[in-house]
Amino acid sequence: MLEEYARYIDRGTLKELESLAKELKGVKVLHVNSTKLGGGVAEILHRLVPLMNDLGIDCHWEVIRGDEDFFRVTKRIHNLLHMPGERSLSHEDILTYLRYTFENLNHVDTDPYDVVIVHDPQPAGLVIKRRRGQKWIWRCHIDVSSPDEETWKFLETFVNSYDAAIFHIPEFVREGVRIPAFVIPPSIDPLHDKNRELEEDFINSVLERFRIDPERPVVLQVSRFDRLKDPFGVIEAYRIVKRRLDCQLVLAGSFASDDPEGEEVYREVLEAKGDDPDIHVLNLPPDSHLEINALQRSATVIVHKPLREGFGLVVSEGMWKGKPVVGSNIGGVRRQVIHGVTGYLVNSTEGAAFRIKQLLTDEDLRKRLGESARERVRHSFLITRHLKDYLIVLHTLLKVG
Repeated sequence: MLEEYARYIDRGTLKELESLAKELKGVKVLHVNSTKLGGGVAEILHRLVPLMNDLGIDCHWEVIRGDEDFFRVTKRIHNLLHMPGERSLSHEDILTYLRYTFENLNHVDTDPYDVVIVHDPQPAGLVIKRRRGQKWIWRCHIDVSSPDEETWKFLETFVNSYDAAIFHIPEFVREGVRIPAFVIPPSIDPLHDKNRELEEDFINSVLERFRIDPERPVVLQVSRFDRLKDPFGVIEAYRIVKRRLDCQLVLAGSFASDDPEGEEVYREVLEAKGDDPDIHVLNLPPDSHLEINALQRSATVIVHKPLREGFGLVVSEGMWKGKPVVGSNIGGVRRQVIHGVTGYLVNSTEGAAFRIKQLLTDEDLRKRLGESARERVRHSFLITRHLKDYLIVLHTLLKVG
């Protein structure tokens, strides 16, 4: 399986991965998160777990259980870790979180594993099940640089019980983290259906299915239906552009099973769309990877304008297709987009509209930035680099080699 990546990376990198994995053969690793479908974490694990196994590491993946009450609480935790809200966690919220944590202690069997990697806040409390000799890692996929302090203090109690933590970028590492902290940006898989090459006929069939005109410019944002992704700001930017230039806007997304607010936000986006036939709001099944791929390849300009963002893998996805990205100047987005080289970083809706107009009217600029964007991803954000980083962390914690 690893050999299939040889067309994207050099042979030396493949040999390095094999060498790193050699002394980890037989090590048992468990990844735990809150959903099998929807969101970047699940997409990464669908590819990363088989690659670890291919290298001889005994790697498995478990998903915690929870009902709507639990996921409403963890969504509130997620939002409050991104930024302070109108109200912090209530005592009832904390009790709900703890109750489901204890229920999942019996559901998720961590005993057979040497290393347990727990992703994000939802299953963080499982660390109380750690046994002697195991190494537990908390993998944070969100921006915790300026959280609601009470919420962070609640989570911090669990986090500091781990052996190590992994964050996307250095700015996300909190001062209160008293365990070793590693920085590992996430990645995309060039062999995944969302990123592999597509036939032109298939791309055109997707556009026809969704009634998108292939002869007119397309501005695209792909994201969950989430207020933090600011679909309303994207609609406003599009309307500013539309006053001067003809274009279409596509907002493509889906509901993650652990996000109870998704349907509500989707309805609000439809209301904001109004009767504009050039705004296409697409609520797609979580496994619509080929359709997302086709939309990204057909887009003239890709936008990612979140209010807060852990990383935003859709940025690398768009860049991999040779597209310039107009992205918010925040979090992981600014780690991917090099301003003026692979796209543009913006600080406002008006700034986004300005850069979209600039790209729509300059084909040579789009091509130049797009070519640089693809190379940026090839060098920094492919899954083989991500896999290497994980192997180095395992070496460090298990003290092998």
